[in-house]
Amino acid sequence: MRPITIIGGGLAGSEAAWQIARAGLPAVLHEMRPVRTTPAHQTDRMAELVCSNSLKSESPDTAPWLLKEELRRMDSLLLRAAATARVPGGHALTVDRDVFAAEVTAALDRLPGIEIRREEVTRLPEEGIVIIASGPLTSDALAAEVARITGSGRLYFYDSISPIVDASTVDMSIAFRASRWGKSMDGTDDYVNCPFNREQYERFIDALLEAQRHTPHIPDDIPYFEACLPVEELARRGRDTLRFGPLKPAGLVDPRTGRWPWAAVQLRQENLRSSSYNLVGFQNYLKYGEQARILRMIPGLENAEFLRFGQIHRNTYINAPALLDPTLCLRSDPRVLFAGQIAGIEGYVESIATGLLAGRHAARMAIGQTPVAPPRGTALGSLCAYISGADPKHYQPANITFDLLPQLDEESRARLKHDKKARHAEVCRRALAAIESYV
Repeated sequence: MRPITIIGGGLAGSEAAWQIARAGLPAVLHEMRPVRTTPAHQTDRMAELVCSNSLKSESPDTAPWLLKEELRRMDSLLLRAAATARVPGGHALTVDRDVFAAEVTAALDRLPGIEIRREEVTRLPEEGIVIIASGPLTSDALAAEVARITGSGRLYFYDSISPIVDASTVDMSIAFRASRWGKSMDGTDDYVNCPFNREQYERFIDALLEAQRHTPHIPDDIPYFEACLPVEELARRGRDTLRFGPLKPAGLVDPRTGRWPWAAVQLRQENLRSSSYNLVGFQNYLKYGEQARILRMIPGLENAEFLRFGQIHRNTYINAPALLDPTLCLRSDPRVLFAGQIAGIEGYVESIATGLLAGRHAARMAIGQTPVAPPRGTALGSLCAYISGADPKHYQPANITFDLLPQLDEESRARLKHDKKARHAEVCRRALAAIESYV
């Protein structure tokens, strides 16, 4: 049997390879690192997380939890790895990114049927099933090949990543440990919080607005991804935008004052050793010298040492609604499937989800069966419905939200009209019942 070709060893490609091999079919997984590097990756490991280390909420009956729960019931390798690599993160599933990538890489190396080739793919095979999961940092040569086979140009948006600080250099006489509203998964205070008073915040905003940025020559008609805007861009939208966004102090009581601070920067644990922290929501594209100066204006970070500064990079994705069907197959050539961020979805778990489905669909096609999209009432099915059915003229990558899932029937909406939590719980109950039947 001809092996299934998978291009890209990120989240989607790794999950797809696992699903194919677990079905007893051969797969060739192409990963160009370390032969060719990218602007954001730092290792050659599979499933390396390059931005945040959070896989979003684990609070029951939320949309991110529902998507992860569906993946667990479909035996996701990467959700297993996340459980092993988990670090404290309040109600979020946060992981030690080194442990996570090592777990995934080792699992793929051990599993019979997966051949890993370290090489750049610039041309698709003329025959056989192919999954393109090359991610948002697809090489120029492969992007040109994707444009050729889809008959369309490339689409871009600009994304950014947050700085990481050495935990030992955070001044804990100023910063304090707390989870928002006292909520965490295990009862501990999972975040380190750096509190601003009003005067400190105003000086910080002034510095952000005056800071020197890198000049990446971003065309005016190519947008940032709205859910991951640089802090300097947010500051330009209004002096209080950050205070009501990533720096909101709600639910955080400063033990020195007994009150909420005027604003607060949250630091999230990066690894199991608690030796480094990610500045939550602090992605930026300031010059490194400016970052060092301005970030040390944050109370508690006056003497901080930064292990990584914020960066920005160009992401590539196809206009999926114009090209893909709900099984992620290319309409013009169904032997080609797309998965991950190149398909125009956003988020780690969403990438894992499309990789899992592409792998399972490819496995069915390889034995002569027809791939079947997940039920529309599931998070997986709704994500695929958005990818394949959104307005192609206004398509932008999306995370999973309840807005993507179908509304409850009229009787249920009327019965639960005044209880949003109960409505979400009912949507999740129905989705999980549907995914059990689908599996």
